[in-house]
Amino acid sequence: MKRSRLGLGLLAALLPASLPAAPVQDEVDPGTIDVRDAIECRLDAPSYTAFAMALNGEEKLAAKRGWKPVKSANFLLAEYDLPAPIVVAGGYSTRRIAFSASGVVAVLDLPDPAVVARQVQVENAMAAEGLPEGAVTFRKFLGERVIRDVTDPVDGDHYRARTVIARSVSNATTHPGKTLYGCSYRIEMLDKDGNPL
Repeated sequence: MKRSRLGLGLLAALLPASLPAAPVQDEVDPGTIDVRDAIECRLDAPSYTAFAMALNGEEKLAAKRGWKPVKSANFLLAEYDLPAPIVVAGGYSTRRIAFSASGVVAVLDLPDPAVVARQVQVENAMAAEGLPEGAVTFRKFLGERVIRDVTDPVDGDHYRARTVIARSVSNATTHPGKTLYGCSYRIEMLDKDGNPL
């Protein structure tokens, strides 16, 4: 499926700044991408971006796949109920997925994120050590493990990009008893000296 680079550029400019706005490769057909590959960090950033933009773009990929939008208690997530379960993280089944500004997660019926986090080698960056017993009513888990971190080489005075693809495991008060397991695809533009723009 050929896409107009101008059309994609305009759409990318309208998206939130935290959503990767990388150039999309012409040969990528978002319709062939399996959401499990996106969740399991098996895509490159341009392919993920094309897929995410096609969900509710002119391709209406989410509707074509029978994904039903779900009203989310978390305004940062766009959630969908899938027509059939998918299996991720080595054996967890779910019909609920959610997209953030930079990635996609499976919403697992797993009250303790540490269970799956140990399996995928993700540590909690929000550990509550040192707090008095009973001081924490909700134990936050937020962690990621970088799968790929690549910065374009310096090419004269041109801008360049840094791409970070990371496995993520978290929980949220808006989703009690659930674990959010997925992948983030972040592209950061750098100036010629390597400073973020």
